[in-house]
Amino acid sequence: MSFMNQINKIFRRLVGRTAITYNMESADDYLYYSQEKLKNLIQANKNKDLGVLEYLQNVKYAPVQDFAPGLEWFNVTKPLSFGQHLKGKIVLLDFFTYCCINCMHIIPDLREIENEFSVEDGLVVIGVHSAKFENEKISSNILAAVQRYNIGHPVVNDADSAMWKNCDVHCWPTLLLLGPSANPIVMFTGEGHKQDLKLVIRNALKYYKDQNMISDHKLPFKSAFHLLPDLKGPLLFPGKITNFVDENNHELLAVADTGNNRILIMKDDGTILQQIGGKKMGFKDGSLEDAEFNNPQGLAFLDKDVLFVADTENHAIRKVNLKKKVVETVAGTGFQGHDDKGGKLWTQQAISSPWDVCVYKTSDMDLTFHVDGKPPTREVLIIAMAGTHQIWALFLQDTVWWKCRKHPAGTCINIAGSGREENRNNNYPHAAAFAQPSGLALCTNKKEVYIADSESSSVRRLSLIDGKVTPVVGGDRNPNNLFAFGDKDGTLYDAKLQHVLGLAATSDEKTLFVADTYNHKLKLISVEENKVISLTVPSIDTTDGTARRFREPAGLCLSRNDKKLYLADTNNHEIKVLHLDAKKQVTSVEKLVLTHTDKEKPGKSKHQIVTSAPVKISSKGGKILLKINLVLENGLGLTEGAPQSWYVDLTDTTWSAVPKNGTDLADIDVVVSVPGNALCPVDFVFDLVTCTEESCLPKSFVLRVPVEGGGDGGTSVSENVDVILSQNNLMIR
Repeated sequence: MSFMNQINKIFRRLVGRTAITYNMESADDYLYYSQEKLKNLIQANKNKDLGVLEYLQNVKYAPVQDFAPGLEWFNVTKPLSFGQHLKGKIVLLDFFTYCCINCMHIIPDLREIENEFSVEDGLVVIGVHSAKFENEKISSNILAAVQRYNIGHPVVNDADSAMWKNCDVHCWPTLLLLGPSANPIVMFTGEGHKQDLKLVIRNALKYYKDQNMISDHKLPFKSAFHLLPDLKGPLLFPGKITNFVDENNHELLAVADTGNNRILIMKDDGTILQQIGGKKMGFKDGSLEDAEFNNPQGLAFLDKDVLFVADTENHAIRKVNLKKKVVETVAGTGFQGHDDKGGKLWTQQAISSPWDVCVYKTSDMDLTFHVDGKPPTREVLIIAMAGTHQIWALFLQDTVWWKCRKHPAGTCINIAGSGREENRNNNYPHAAAFAQPSGLALCTNKKEVYIADSESSSVRRLSLIDGKVTPVVGGDRNPNNLFAFGDKDGTLYDAKLQHVLGLAATSDEKTLFVADTYNHKLKLISVEENKVISLTVPSIDTTDGTARRFREPAGLCLSRNDKKLYLADTNNHEIKVLHLDAKKQVTSVEKLVLTHTDKEKPGKSKHQIVTSAPVKISSKGGKILLKINLVLENGLGLTEGAPQSWYVDLTDTTWSAVPKNGTDLADIDVVVSVPGNALCPVDFVFDLVTCTEESCLPKSFVLRVPVEGGGDGGTSVSENVDVILSQNNLMIR
C-alpha cells in the first residue's frame, strides 16, 4: 500500500463512515466512497446481482472529462478517446505507477478480467500511468515497464496527473469503472477487488446492453513488444545477478532473465551452461527444462549445486538443484499471501512478492548442542519481502536464533518490519518498518544485511544479532515521508537516491556498490561514514565502442577479488562487466556477450511438422515480427470450451521470444530476438481441440519457421504466415 493510501485511510477514519449515506447525486468528491455504497447495497440483498442492479439504476455521477490531446499511448496505434473509440464500452481505468508493488499485484487480476470479458463483449481496460517518481514520467521508461510486466491493454502516460485529478483519485492503485458514456460507476482503492469487479462488470454489461448502449466494435491494438530494440540480445529485462566461486576458483554466474521467465547459469565469460525454465510463464516444479517461473528476481547460491530463486510473481521461493537437475518450491503457495507474521512450514506458508534473497550462515544459539566444543553452523535464507514491506527468513535447518527461540526446519517467518509501508528505524525489529525492500547485501563478518528500500529511496541496515534497524543513506527522518528522493551525494538523510534496487558489498564489508535505479547511476557507500558518492563510469562500452547509458539497473554482484562488478542493466537487456581499480573506481565497461557453444539441433517431434519459407535477417542478428494466422477450412472449427494453446520452442538459449505462449489463436503476434549469423528454426507448437459436425478431433502440430542470417535482411523483419488446417490436411499458404 502506498504512502498516499495510508494517509487516505487515516483521513477516512477521521471523517467516519457517514459519507456512505450521501445521495448518489452528491458532489464528485464522494466518488471515493462509491465502493462502500455499492457493498452496502450488495450486503442488503440476498441476491448480489439484484444489489448491483439497484446500484446501477441509481448511480448518477457526471461523466469524466476526456483524455487530453497529445498524451503518449502504448499498445495502441492511435490515442483513444471517450467520444470515439470508447463510446459504448464499459471502461476500467487502472490508475497506477509502475514502481508500486501494490499496483503490480493488480496486473494479474486485470489479465484475468480481460480474459473473461473481451473488448468485443464491451469491456476495455486502460492503464492510466500517474507517476510517483520523476523517472516514471518519461514515456520510454513507461514503455519498458509495459513490456516488462507484460501489460497487454492500452496504457496512457498521464505525466501531469490530469486524469488523476479529473477523476479525483487519491492513491495507488485505484480502479475506476466507467459506463458507456464515460459516466463513473464505482471506484475501488487498493488491492483485492477482483471478485467485486467481475460482479459489477458482468451486471453493468447486461444492464447497458438491455438499453442498447454497448458496442462490439474493436480497438486499434498493437503490442508494445514490437518496439523492443532490434539488437537487444537474448536477455529480456534481466533483474538480479549473483555468483559463486568453487573450490577450483571457477566463477559461476546466475542471472534472473526476468522477462523470459528463466534463470541462466553461465561462466564469467558469458558461456551459458544451463537454462532453467523459460518455456512458458507459469508455476511448475520438475526438471530444469520443464520448470516454470513468473518474473523471477533475487538469486542466492547455497553452494555450487544449489541455487535459491525469489520467484516474485509466483509469490514463492524456489530451490534449483543443479546436480540433480530439478526445481522444487520450498516456500509459498503460488498465490499472493497477506500474512504479515508467518511461522508455517515450507509451502504451507503463503508469502507476497519476494524480491531478493541471500543465504546467511550463523552459529546455532542452542548452548546444549555443540560439535567439538563449537556450535554448529545453520543456514538461513533472508528474504526481501516486497509485497508485505518486511524482511523474512526461511530456516533451512532446525535453528535457535534471536532470544534463543527455536525455529524448526522449514519455518518461514517475518523477522523485521511491522508491515506498514514506512521508512521507520527502530531498535526492535517488528517496530521498524520498510517501504518495499527490493535488494539485499549480506555482510557475514559484521552479521548485518543491508537493504535497498526502494519506495523510501534509502539504504537501511538490519543487525542479524538482535534485529536492530538503522539508517545508512537516503530517505527522510520522517518515517511517513516516502517522497524524499532525488540525486544527491552526501551523508545519511542529506543524501538522495531514487528508487534504489541493487546492492553489493565488498569483501572487506566496508563499502557498498549501489544500483541507483531510477537515477540510472552506480554509486558507492561508505558504511562506516554513512556516506554515498556517485561513480564516474566510462561512456564507451569496450565491447562494441558505443556509448550507452545505464537504464534502470537493478542487480549487482562483485567478483571475489573485488576487481569486477557485474551489473544487470535491466532496460538495456544486458549484463555489464565493470572493471575496478584498487580505489574501487570504474576503469572500463564491457557488455557480457552470451554464447552457447553446444547448440542443440531440432529433434524429431511427435507432432506433424509443417515448414514455412525461410526468414532472412542481417548477419548482425535482429528481431523478427512474426504474425501467424490460423485458418480452419472445410467445416472444421474449434471446440467451444476446450483448451487451446500454443508455445514457442527455441533450440538455442541465445535466442528469445515474447510472448512465449498463449491461448488466443486469433492474435498470435510474436517478437523473436535472433543473435548474429543465425541458422536455426523457430518452432511454434500447437495443441488444439477441433470439431466437425460429427466429432471432436485433437490436432497437434508444429509450425517450423527457418531463420537464415548473414543475408541481405535487415535487423527488423516482419513476416506473416498463414496456416491452413482442415480435417485431413495441414499446409502453409
